[in-house]
Amino acid sequence: MLLYVLIGLCLSLSGVAGLQLMYMFYLDRLDKQRKKHVHELEVECRRLANLLVEAERELKLKNDMLAVAYPEFDDEEAWADVIEER
Repeated sequence: MLLYVLIGLCLSLSGVAGLQLMYMFYLDRLDKQRKKHVHELEVECRRLANLLVEAERELKLKNDMLAVAYPEFDDEEAWADVIEER
């Protein structure tokens, strides 16, 4: 009788170990997916930062051109005129 109890205990413990092993594989897969997603977000962030720098450079260039073409206007008055037109 004791032999059957020990066999049952051994099988239940090996089942628990198998379940833990499957859970570890699941967590490892989640970790890899999370790292891949973070890497994609970092790449997208660098791309957007470059776009922002380029847009700011272009905006500064256009503001400088406007300042040369219309020295009597400053930025606040120009934006006020744009807002009033809408």
